[in-house]
Amino acid sequence: MGTEYMTNRVTYWGVVFGLLGLAFIAEAKPNVVFVLADQWRAQATTWESDPNLLGKTPVLDKLASESVNFKYAVSCTPVCTPYRGSFLTGQYPLRHGLIINDVNLNSNAVSIAEAFAAGGYDTAYVGKWHVDGRGRSAYIPRERRQGFDYWKVLECTHDYNRSAYYAHDDPTRQYWLGYDAFAQTKDAQAYISGRKKKEKPFLMVLSWGAPHNPYQAAPQSYNDLFDPAKIVLRKNAKDTPAFRKDLAGYYAHIVALDKALGDLLKTLDDTGLRDNTLFVFTSDHGDMIGSQGEARKQRPWDESIRVPLLIRYPSALKGGRVSELMISTPDLMPTLLGLCGVAVPSTVEGENYSALLRGEQPEPAEGAALIACYTPFGEWTAARGGREYRGVRTKRYTYVRSLEGPWLLYDNATDPYQLENKVDDPKLQTVRDKLEAELTRLLKKTRDDFRPGMEYIQKWGYRVDKTGTAPYK
Repeated sequence: MGTEYMTNRVTYWGVVFGLLGLAFIAEAKPNVVFVLADQWRAQATTWESDPNLLGKTPVLDKLASESVNFKYAVSCTPVCTPYRGSFLTGQYPLRHGLIINDVNLNSNAVSIAEAFAAGGYDTAYVGKWHVDGRGRSAYIPRERRQGFDYWKVLECTHDYNRSAYYAHDDPTRQYWLGYDAFAQTKDAQAYISGRKKKEKPFLMVLSWGAPHNPYQAAPQSYNDLFDPAKIVLRKNAKDTPAFRKDLAGYYAHIVALDKALGDLLKTLDDTGLRDNTLFVFTSDHGDMIGSQGEARKQRPWDESIRVPLLIRYPSALKGGRVSELMISTPDLMPTLLGLCGVAVPSTVEGENYSALLRGEQPEPAEGAALIACYTPFGEWTAARGGREYRGVRTKRYTYVRSLEGPWLLYDNATDPYQLENKVDDPKLQTVRDKLEAELTRLLKKTRDDFRPGMEYIQKWGYRVDKTGTAPYK
């Protein structure tokens, strides 16, 4: 282990154990249930006025009415592994090193599970992991679990109806019965039910694979709800039979997940844990599905970078409100720790917004979230138009720079579908200069010198193919 790792650990654990006496006499800490969907874009919600879902997601709609609903939540690097690395460490990808999929997260940072465990929590993870990098079907031993104890996990699969996993320390491959999101949710429910008589609070992460493609993999009764010919497309979407079919299946997954979400929330009600549970629903990134004529994620447009984010904590936070805070992936870990009264490790780079959420501080009038693709790969290689970029998303504007220079500028207030690129518009030169200065500030803050992607891959020693993608099996 490196010197930085050992120094961080010694310092962090020393502070934590020095405060344990105070922790025990403090009021009961909340449980945390963190539900992570895969590839669920912010626009696929009723509060974003998606007509295809009206009346079809009653559980999610009710949860939103009880939660702090973050209007501008952003996935800082909108693709699976980099997001998960940032969620688990509270760091930006150039710090934790996961800039592409299917690579391994090191143990240099204090993870979210380790931080909660040090604060007196039990920890649990069920579902998709995708930060081990040693094969999508490989068994992950305890020392590579970033501190999670209860464990029913597979690195990655999108075979939702024959979905494998490994339970705890048993290297025997097992399979979820039926649609895996339903089975995984039942397991999370059983875990929560078993906590009713426990004195220690818990952190439970439930990580679904859907609504990520394959889009037609939801149970048939949910697919039957959507006719591709009747799907209402976004105004920036390319109208093709393939995109319509994909969207129909995407919405079928979402309605199925709404049912699973309802089952999970009912268990919190039935066990009496609802009021003292901090419940989070979000996604790792969005999905273009035809918008801008594009598919999947990694792109800098809103359908890719913006995600739903709901935080419900009945005993401590006023629900039923919309926050315009520019919150990003690395901010989740410190904010959740702050809301639970648990020390934030020094290795964290994100912002702790807990005081703001409690109403102890006002929301800033302005703000900017960093967005980045550190190297194109996978479904967005250079041959498919992929490029390195850095950008900022503010409440009003999106500004993006590639290695070649300024690339995109949208006024999202007047052009919410991002149809007009104003990057060369002289009328917005002052705006562009201001956004460029904000981007420069964020790059300096995150120690990002914006180099070609292959330089970072070489720095981290990742083995990739000629497209810059890490091979997996």
